[in-house]
Amino acid sequence: MVPTPLGDEDGEAFESFYRSEIHVLTTLAVSLTGDVERAAEIAQEALLRAYREWPRVVGLDRPGAWVRRVTMNLAIDASRRQRTARRVHGRLMTVETTLPAHEVDDSFWVEVRRLPDRQRMVVALRYVDDMSLEDIGRTMGISVGTVKSALFAARRTLSERLQLEEGHDADVR
Repeated sequence: MVPTPLGDEDGEAFESFYRSEIHVLTTLAVSLTGDVERAAEIAQEALLRAYREWPRVVGLDRPGAWVRRVTMNLAIDASRRQRTARRVHGRLMTVETTLPAHEVDDSFWVEVRRLPDRQRMVVALRYVDDMSLEDIGRTMGISVGTVKSALFAARRTLSERLQLEEGHDADVR
């Protein structure tokens, strides 16, 4: 589907929406993919999809949650494609290779990207977008209890992998 021009009022509303969301979406995508360039593309694609669907999206209770969900789905798809490509590459190569320098990242976010999809998404929304547990649940379409469970499991796994002491965190218990 080709984007259609919006009227003046809708165009201004979308432009304002774009300006308010682009940085958050890019940061969210970086936290999920570890690649700034890919994250920028993902954020742009999510906003393009919002533009194409603007009359419907603007009518939603939380258009920002909708575009974050699209961003997360695009980031997950990109990560899956990258993992598949690495597996194929690994099978074809007979010697061990190292990651290019641009893919080396802070150890915390490297470990976050190794988490299962749901855990990775709740961690990113909680710590990158500073969302409440309720907002995370609404954005992802899951219950607050499921958010808490996924966040608790993610923290436990990250603590083990990064050899950190687990602290008490009231919002997940």
